[in-house]
Amino acid sequence: MAEFTVAILTASDKGARGEREDGSAPVIRELVEPLGGRVLAYDVIPDDLTLIKQKLLEYADTLGVSLVLTTGGTGLGHRDITPEATLAVLERQVPGMAEAMRACGCLKTPHAMLSRAVCGVRKATLIVNLPGSPRAVRENLGAILPALPHALQVLRGEISECATLRGENE
Repeated sequence: MAEFTVAILTASDKGARGEREDGSAPVIRELVEPLGGRVLAYDVIPDDLTLIKQKLLEYADTLGVSLVLTTGGTGLGHRDITPEATLAVLERQVPGMAEAMRACGCLKTPHAMLSRAVCGVRKATLIVNLPGSPRAVRENLGAILPALPHALQVLRGEISECATLRGENE
């Protein structure tokens, strides 16, 4: 696959205050760089609806990255608002990706069904919410990695005939 650009956004009150090291972003880098992902932006911010929306808009509208991966803020906690911030900026949802991540997670723990992560598109940017723990990031991102290159190519207009790739038009 051709190179693609990535932004990583960690939503963590403790991380933003320097009280917790972000162990998830290195896992994200480890998984996307072999596919051709080049990280252009990385930020750790508090669990704040306005700040998260601003960063997502900056990544999609100003930087124009192909892929934004958020980590943290997808659970049931009072401060977990990453999905709400993401929904506020999305133009279209891609529910199958979030469903695949939850289904994969449920094979390991029933707690995976508590994830409220969403995935979707703003302009030509795919935005994916991931959990906050490095282990869960590895599992969730691993579940959708096989589809990422194709999704990004479609968003960039590099592929228009999806069926041709599977030999269905032959």
